[in-house]
Formats: sequence, structure tokens, C-alpha cells
Amino acid sequence: MPNLAISLKNAALSLNGNAGLVDILHSVSIDIVKGETVGLVGPSGSGKSSLLMIMAGLEETTGGSITVLGLDLTKMNENALAHFRSQNMGVVFQSFNLIPTMTALENVATALEIAGVRNAHDRARAELQAVGLKHRLHHYPNQLSGGEQQRVAIARALVNRPAILLADEPTGNLDGTNSEAIMDLLFTLRDRHETTLVLVTHAPELAARCDRTIQLADGRVLSEEAIPA
Repeated sequence: MPNLAISLKNAALSLNGNAGLVDILHSVSIDIVKGETVGLVGPSGSGKSSLLMIMAGLEETTGGSITVLGLDLTKMNENALAHFRSQNMGVVFQSFNLIPTMTALENVATALEIAGVRNAHDRARAELQAVGLKHRLHHYPNQLSGGEQQRVAIARALVNRPAILLADEPTGNLDGTNSEAIMDLLFTLRDRHETTLVLVTHAPELAARCDRTIQLADGRVLSEEAIPA
């Protein structure tokens, strides 16, 4: 379907552990429409983050297919996947994943510089201003609060105007005040950029703001529920 952002058909994931091969995801089939906001919910160990990683092409599936914006990720090599992500997807991690030796401005600009964008610093500066960090451009991650670091991570994920934003527990390491601010920011930026947003969360208040939630248990889709407007 042309209006699908992400489509998984019988996607499976198995990883080698200390006790041998461990099945993480079992025959997961999900369709996510362009512009939709979907929350992945479920207990720890249910496969939520792994599901997000295979959607991003950061983890290789061991079965099924993953189609993103009409292209099958399972048929791409690492270079093709990296290029596709740089053009179409942004990823936000719970642990921020900022480069500690780079300032906020440099962290955001780096993704654009890798993509060959000439005005990378100008665009990075504008994106940091959009997330309320105009006054923190030249600060390093260890000089920023957790909420500020997550704002930098969101700016980095969105600076290239991706069609899809994937967020893994974006408020998981934040206190209540910062969590609410980051939630508001994510949904404001989603509306501004008309981005498809898929997020993993344990926070009921964040899941309730999505268009739909998908509940996982033991690596399987347990249920899907549309959130009343």
C-alpha cells in the first residue's frame, strides 16, 4: 500500500546468547501508516526495543520481511541501510548516545556532514534552537542535564527532516518534569514535520498520546488498540 510507512510480515529475530540461540521476536506482522504515531508497549523483555531496532535496520532479522517507505530492508547491505537511514529515518535512544567529545552543535551537525550537507552547522544551529537549546550550542554532553541531552538527541534525529522517527524509551532516563517536556516536544515536532513516529515506552501517559498502541509479550504481538481522540 502506498500510504504505508512501515510494514512487517512475519518478521523474526533470533540472537546468540550464553545458552545458545535465543528467539527474541516471533512472526511479527505490523502495518504503520504514514503520519501515524504508534506506541510499542509491554513488559521488560517483551521485544519492544528489538522490534524498533529491526524497523531501523540496526538489527538484522532472521526471518520475514521489513518494508520501509516501499523498500525491503532485508535485501539491503550495511552501506545501503546506512544511506537509507540517513535520508529517511531518525533514531532517539534512551541513553542519548551523544558523542562526549563533541559539543551539542557538533553532535547534531555531524550527521549532516556525513551526508555531505554544506550548511550543516547552520541547520544544526536552527534545529537546536527549535528544541530550546540556543544557549547551549557549545556545551559538551557532560555539561548538559539529562533533559538537555535528550533534546540534543532529538535535534540530531530530526535535523535531516526524516519521514520516520523511532524513539526507544525517550523519557526513560528523565524525571517527571523533563519527561513531560520531552513528550510535548516530540509531539510538537511530529506535527511540525508531519513525521511518522514509533516509540517504545513504559509510560502510560506517553502511550496515551499515540494514535495506536501495540502490546508485545514474549516477542509476539499480543494486541493492537486505537487510542480514542
